[in-house]
Amino acid sequence: MDRKEELINDIQNLLNSYDDVHKTSINPSILKFMDEETLLHIIGSLLDQKEDAKEPDLNWLETFKKYN
Repeated sequence: MDRKEELINDIQNLLNSYDDVHKTSINPSILKFMDEETLLHIIGSLLDQKEDAKEPDLNWLETFKKYN
């Protein structure tokens, strides 16, 4: 498997890591025309979205912390 195929698989895995979301399958030929930098940017954007989605949960959990 070459680097671009690995990146495409990583994108697909990130898309499928969300709870309660139907499994996503990407036709690799759609992304093969993109260069590695673009694929890495897509991965970065997906990771940012996952982080942003966690923020409200973290804020909610903070309300249960006990302070001295």
